[in-house]
Amino acid sequence: MNYSDHPIRSRVISQSIDKPVRTVILSLLATFFVAFGLRFFTIDDDMMKMLPKNLESRISWDAVQEEFGSTEVIFLAFGNDGIDMFHPEAFSVLWDLSDELKRSAKVEDVTSISTATRMENDDGFLSIEDLQPRREITQIESDAIKKYLNKNPSLRKRMVSDENDYLFMVVQPYESTGLDGFAIDVKTISEQILEEYDVHFGGNAYVSGIMPSMIRDDVRGLMVAGMFIMIIILLANLRSIPAVGMVLMVIILSLVSMLGFMGWVLRLTGSEKFLFTLANTSMPIILLTIANSDGVHVMTKFFKEMRKSKNQITSISGTMDSLLIPIFLTSITTVSAFLSMTSSPLEPLIGYGITISFGILWAWILSSTLLPAVISLKTWNLDSKAITSKSAFEKTIDKLGKVVLTHPKYVFSAGLLIVLIGFSGLIKVSVDVNMAKFFRPGTEIRESMDFMDEKMTGTVDIRVRIEGDMKDPQTLEDMGKIQEFMEADAKVATSFSIADVVKQMHLTVMDDDPEFETVPDSREKVNNLFTMYSMSGDPDDFSTLIDYDYRIGLVTAFSKIMSTDEIFRFNQACEEFIAKTLDQSNKIDVTGMIVVFRDLIILIIRSTIFSIIFSLIIIGIIASVFFKRILWGTLAVIPLTSAVIINFGFMGYFGIELSHITAILSSIIIGVGVDFAIHYIAQFRRLSRTVDQSELSREVVDDVGYPIILDAASNMGFGALLFSAFVPIQYIGGLMIFAMVSTSLGTLTVLAALAELLKKKLVERTS
Repeated sequence: MNYSDHPIRSRVISQSIDKPVRTVILSLLATFFVAFGLRFFTIDDDMMKMLPKNLESRISWDAVQEEFGSTEVIFLAFGNDGIDMFHPEAFSVLWDLSDELKRSAKVEDVTSISTATRMENDDGFLSIEDLQPRREITQIESDAIKKYLNKNPSLRKRMVSDENDYLFMVVQPYESTGLDGFAIDVKTISEQILEEYDVHFGGNAYVSGIMPSMIRDDVRGLMVAGMFIMIIILLANLRSIPAVGMVLMVIILSLVSMLGFMGWVLRLTGSEKFLFTLANTSMPIILLTIANSDGVHVMTKFFKEMRKSKNQITSISGTMDSLLIPIFLTSITTVSAFLSMTSSPLEPLIGYGITISFGILWAWILSSTLLPAVISLKTWNLDSKAITSKSAFEKTIDKLGKVVLTHPKYVFSAGLLIVLIGFSGLIKVSVDVNMAKFFRPGTEIRESMDFMDEKMTGTVDIRVRIEGDMKDPQTLEDMGKIQEFMEADAKVATSFSIADVVKQMHLTVMDDDPEFETVPDSREKVNNLFTMYSMSGDPDDFSTLIDYDYRIGLVTAFSKIMSTDEIFRFNQACEEFIAKTLDQSNKIDVTGMIVVFRDLIILIIRSTIFSIIFSLIIIGIIASVFFKRILWGTLAVIPLTSAVIINFGFMGYFGIELSHITAILSSIIIGVGVDFAIHYIAQFRRLSRTVDQSELSREVVDDVGYPIILDAASNMGFGALLFSAFVPIQYIGGLMIFAMVSTSLGTLTVLAALAELLKKKLVERTS
C-alpha cells in the first residue's frame, strides 16, 4: 500500500504501519546494544584535560608534572577559630593525620609541620633535623616549633594561619589521574581523625576529585525535575497518558543511547574528549528537550489528523508523510549546530558535540520508526478529549495568529526593537572562569575556597619552570627576583623555590647573621651548601624544587582567586618582567592554574564566536538547499540569530559571565531553536501548493503553532537547570527558558510576519 506520493517516505511509513511489531523489536534491540556502552561511561573533571595538548601552557604543565610529580594537590586546613594550635595535643593529631595519609596507596607525599625539617648550625656544619621530632612533644618543644617558624616566615605561611588557629598541610597524589579516589581517601581519613576540628579542603585536585560525584548527583536530580515538569505540561495539553508515555519512551531510549554511545567511544578510542565533565552536565537535559520536540510534533499532528479523518491508519500515514522531512531537516540542522563544537579548541566540547549529535540522530530514527509503530499498535478512543477538543494552547494560538497576521509590520518592528536592545548589551558581556563562582555561596566547597583565601595562602597555583644551572648564583638570584615580583601582587600570598633553601642554608651556617640570608657569590659555595645538607639530610627533600641533575628548577607561588582582568594583567606583567629583567640564557616558562585560566578565557572567546557564525551559515545553507530558495535559508536563521543576540545581550545586562560552561549556550540555542523555524517553513511550503494565499499564513500558524508552543512549553524542563549545584548551569537553565520563549515566539511572530509580508515571493504552486 502506498502511504505517500514519495517512494522513500512511503516505504519508511509502511515499515511502521504494516510491520509494527518487527519495527519495535529491531528498534529496541539496537537501542539496548548502544545503551550497553553505559558500563564504560566515565565521569571526570580534570581541568587540564580541557586544553589542547599542543598548547604552550599545557606542554609546560605536563613537563612540570613529569619532572616534579603531580602538582594537582589537595590543601587541608584544620583548627578552631581563635584557639591557638601551638600545643602538644594539636601536634599529636597532626602527626596522626600525616602518618595515616602517607599510608594511603593514592598519596605520594604530605607536607606539614610533622613532615618538615629544620636547619641548625652544629659547630659550623649544617644539621638537618625533623621540625616535629615525634608524635608526643612537650609545650616547650611546641613553642620551639613556633619560634622556628616565626624566624622563617616563608615556611610559616605554608604551615599555619596568621592567627595560629589553623594548621595547614598539602597532600600530593601519585598521579593526576583518578583524582576522585584520591580526594575521597583524603577526605575520609581526615574527617575520621579531625572530628573535633573545623576542617577545610581546597586545591584543584580536591575540586576535580569530588566533582564526579557532584555531577552524578546533580544530573540525576536535574533529570528527575526536568522530566516531572515535562510530564505535567504534556499531560495538561495532550490529555492522554498513553500519548505522554510514547513521547517519554523516545526521550528515555534516546538518552540512554547517547550516554551508551559516549561510553562505547571512550572504550574504543580511549579519547579523553568522551569523559563526562562539568561541561557535559547540561547535555542530558538538552537531548531530553530535543527528543521531546520530535515526539510532541508527531503526537499533536496525529491527534489533529484523527480529529479530521477518524481513521487511525490514515491519520498515522498522513502525520508521518507530513513530518518525516521536517523532522529529518530539524535533526540534520541541529546536528550541524552541535557539530560546530568539534572545531572548539576545548577538548570536552568536541566530545560534547559528537555525543549529543548521535543522541539527536537516534531520537530522529526512533521518532520516525518506533513511535509511529507503537502508535499503530494501540487502539485509540475516538471520543477522547485528546482527539475531539482543542487544548488551551491550541486556543491561545488562534488568538496569537490573528494578531500577528493582522498587523505583521508592527509585530516585525517590535521584534526588531527587542533584538536591538539585546544587541546593545553584547558589549557588556564579560568572560570569567573563576572556579569559586561555579558554586553557590553557602555550599561546602565554596566556603572552603573562601576560607583558603581569607585564612591561608589561597589555592590558585603559579609555577615558573626554569632550565639552567641550579647551582649558579645568577640563576638562583633570578629565582628570587621572580618571587619578589610575584609577591608584590596583593593577591599572591607566598612563594618558594630552591633559592629560598639556599638562602636559609647560608644564613644557618653563618650563625643566623641576617646579612648572610643571601645566595652565596660563587658556584663553589652554593655547591658546598648542598654537600653539607646531604651529609645529615636527604637530598630528596628538594625533589619538588629541583630535578636530580640540578638542571631544572621550579618556583611555586600561591594566590587568592583572581578575576579575569586580574589574571590577564598578572600574566602579562610576569612575562614582561621575565623578558626585560632576567638572564635570557635560561629557558623560563610560566605555567600553573593561573595560566590555564588565561588560556581558557582566550579559547572560550574564539570558540564561541566561531561556533555561532559557523552554525548559522551551515543551517542557512542546508535550509536553502532543501527548500530550494536562498530566501528560505535566510528566513530560517533569522529567529536563531535574534535569539542568540537577545540571550547574550541579556547576559551582559544581568552580569552573567561567559565561561567554558555558558559558552555552550550558543550551540544550544541554535540547535534547539532551529526546530521551530524548519517546521514553520516546511509547512508553509507544503500548504502553499493547496491553500489560497489569503488563508495560507493563518493555516500554517494553526497547523504548526500548537506543536511549537507545546514543544517550547514542555521544554521548560530546562528550568530544572535552575536547581543545579553549579552556578553556570543555573545560568544556562534561566537563559534557556528565555531562549525557548524567544525562539518559539520569534518563529510565530517575526518569521510569520516576514513570511506574510514576503508571501508573493515565497508561494510555490504545483501544476
